[in-house]
Amino acid sequence: MKKAMLIINPSSGKEEALDYKEDAVKILNQTHEEVIVKLTEKEGDAIEFAKTAADQQFETVVAMGGDGTINESINGLAERKNSPLFGFVPLGTANDFARALNIPKKPKEALRVLETTHTIPVDIGKINNRYFMNVLAVGAIAESVYKVTPEEKSKFGPLAYFIEGAKALNNETPFDLQVKHEGGIWKGDAYLMLVALTNSVGGIESFAEHAEVNDGAFHVFILKELSLPHVVKIIPDLFQGKLQSNDQIEYFSSSSVEVSSGQNLVVNIDGDEGIHLPFKAEVLHNELNIFVPSEK
Repeated sequence: MKKAMLIINPSSGKEEALDYKEDAVKILNQTHEEVIVKLTEKEGDAIEFAKTAADQQFETVVAMGGDGTINESINGLAERKNSPLFGFVPLGTANDFARALNIPKKPKEALRVLETTHTIPVDIGKINNRYFMNVLAVGAIAESVYKVTPEEKSKFGPLAYFIEGAKALNNETPFDLQVKHEGGIWKGDAYLMLVALTNSVGGIESFAEHAEVNDGAFHVFILKELSLPHVVKIIPDLFQGKLQSNDQIEYFSSSSVEVSSGQNLVVNIDGDEGIHLPFKAEVLHNELNIFVPSEK
């Protein structure tokens, strides 16, 4: 008997997530004999629900929520002996993973993706014993996103992250950084480091325009200068997908990185506070099979 699990964060999407429950169950019932619905109540619930689905050999897991709920679900599915097909309905602010996979941002349209039953293999990242689907970030600018309130997210959307990031520029000083990668070792002072798995970061789909969701590589960007003239120069390259060629940016790709610093820094993992440096991260190539629009 084919079984599906639907994981819902009731507080996502301006607390509208439950409005789409009935439609989601109806769609999943078209291809599954049993659909189990799980509602998250606290941090970590989605991880445990997804683990249970994998251990009990469910064919499909679908998550409805923001990037945090999707991240947790992936943490429950990664490197399990039985890996269910994974689908999600994005109800967050930036929805970078959905943008990278061309999944519609309108919930009803995203649900219709599940009807196509079309999946592709997708890379995810592993940092120590945690998993992520989109980006790692190091630096005060990256840490500033923790200050963005739910109210600001609702009001400004992805722009809320840039508002807090701009505030962080006032007192920003460089930090020493060392990054070991497949091509060698990069050492120097930096203001920000981003390790991207997909083309979309912070709601900007052109951030790493050449990145693919299953190319087996991290795309690493290190910001070396942060004066006003340099920032003005970077902005057009950012929106045109040309950051890797900007002379104020160090860029390289690698399937793994080891990152360290003499300063006490914390890495931002998919928008949430993560672990202290140093850390090791690797790409898990084609780790999950994810529902996407058939034209992707």
